[in-house]
Amino acid sequence: MHVTLRSGSVHCLRADRVFPAVRRALAASHRRFRILHFTVQDDHLHLIVEADDPGALGRGVRGLAVRVARAVNRALGRRGAVWGDRYHARALTSPRAVRNALVYVLMNRRKHCEGERGLDPCSSALWFNGWREPVAMVRAPAPVGRARTWLAAIGWRRHGLLGIEERPRGDRHR
Repeated sequence: MHVTLRSGSVHCLRADRVFPAVRRALAASHRRFRILHFTVQDDHLHLIVEADDPGALGRGVRGLAVRVARAVNRALGRRGAVWGDRYHARALTSPRAVRNALVYVLMNRRKHCEGERGLDPCSSALWFNGWREPVAMVRAPAPVGRARTWLAAIGWRRHGLLGIEERPRGDRHR
């Protein structure tokens, strides 16, 4: 699934004092709900997730939203709602759909900032092992889980590894 969480009131999720707390909250996902890839933008998150069943997906996203909201509020010394509305989820049902979602999530910063180059430090791109070009991997423990489904682990590779200069197409996943 490709999941999007949008903030209605916080527009600094990438800030130096906020992003580390968000990344720790993302890394704390549970066994039945796994975050495979993410990007944190100023006012929203894009995630590629797996869940063992539809109930685990709903519980996992709701729990994640609460965990991230608490972390953001602690980091900013504030109270109140962080997320503007319900999450949006789109099923990824083919190898091409998964590959396109990977480009969209891992390279999303380029959509928001023209001229952006390199890998986004506020994403899981530094831990991703499907780059076409050699990339220096981070030695820190990965804040994301390993894919268990064929589509997310192997199937998407049928359409080629990702290039570090690829860009998301259009604005399909608001």
